[in-house]
Amino acid sequence: MHYTGTIWRPPYEAPSLLLEVTAGCTHHRCKFCTLYEELPFKFRMSSLADIEEDLIELKGQSELWPDCHGRRVFLTGANPFVLKYGRLMEIASLIHRYHPAIETIGCFARVTDVTAKTDKELSNLRLAGYDGITIGIETGDDEALTFMDKGYLASDIIRQCSRLDEAGISYNSFYLTGISGAGRGNIGAKATAEVCNQLHPVRIGANMLTVYSESGLYQEIQKGNWKEEGELEKYMELQTLVKKLKIPVYFGALGASNAFQLQGILPRDKEKLLYKLDRITETVSEEELQRYRRDLPHL
Repeated sequence: MHYTGTIWRPPYEAPSLLLEVTAGCTHHRCKFCTLYEELPFKFRMSSLADIEEDLIELKGQSELWPDCHGRRVFLTGANPFVLKYGRLMEIASLIHRYHPAIETIGCFARVTDVTAKTDKELSNLRLAGYDGITIGIETGDDEALTFMDKGYLASDIIRQCSRLDEAGISYNSFYLTGISGAGRGNIGAKATAEVCNQLHPVRIGANMLTVYSESGLYQEIQKGNWKEEGELEKYMELQTLVKKLKIPVYFGALGASNAFQLQGILPRDKEKLLYKLDRITETVSEEELQRYRRDLPHL
C-alpha cells in the first residue's frame, strides 16, 4: 500500500478500508496544526496507477479474510475532497470496479473544498458514493477563525454545509475546544452552536486544543499575541456547547486530546452529558488536567 507518513482518520472510520489518494494539506496554514509537519512537502496527489494498485492489493487482502465484508472506503490525507470533480469521479469508478460491495466513500474535507464544486457536481458525487465526509469546522467564532488563519468564516460554514445538505451528502463536524483562547470559551461555544443549529451534521466530535512547540500558535503565545484557555475552562466551554445545541445529533469527545471520553445522542442524552461535565469541573483539578495535557506526546 502507498501510505505516506502518519495516517489520520476519525475514530468512527475504524472499520473502513483506508485508501491513500492525497498526502498532506492544501491549506497548511492553520496556526494550531502540526499533523503533517513530518512530510517533506505541503500536498501531493496520488497517481491513478498507485490508487489502482492499492485497490488490487486491498482486494487480495479481502479475499484472504472473507468474513470481513468492507462496505466503506475512507480516502486518506488532510482534505482529499479538494480534488477536482473529475478526479473524484475517476477514483470512485476505480473503487467500484475492484470493490463492487463498497457502498460509501468518506474523507476529510475543508469548507473551501465544497465551495469549488457546483451543486450538480455535489449531487453526482453523492450518487457515486461520496457520503459521511468529515469537516474540521473548528468553531463558529469568526475572530478565532481569522486569527488561526482557517481561510473561511462562520457564514462560509453555513453556506457550504447547507449545500451538502441539499446534495444529500451527510457530514461530520469537528469542534476544537479552546480555539477561541482564554476567557472566550463560552463565546466560541455559543457561536458554534448557532452555526450548527442551522445545519444537519450527523456527528459533532469535540477535540481539545493541544499546543505543540513546533506550531505557529506556540510562537504567537511566546510573542504575547494569544493566551491559552485553562483546562477547566475548556470543559466549561463544552458544557455551553452541549446546552446550546438544539439539533438532533451524535455528540462525542473521544480522541486522545480529551482527558475524559464523552458521547451521547442529543437531545436524548443532554442531561447525562451535562451531568458528566459537571462532575469533571467539580471534582477534577486544573493541575491534574494540565498534567494530562503536558504528557500528551502527540494527538
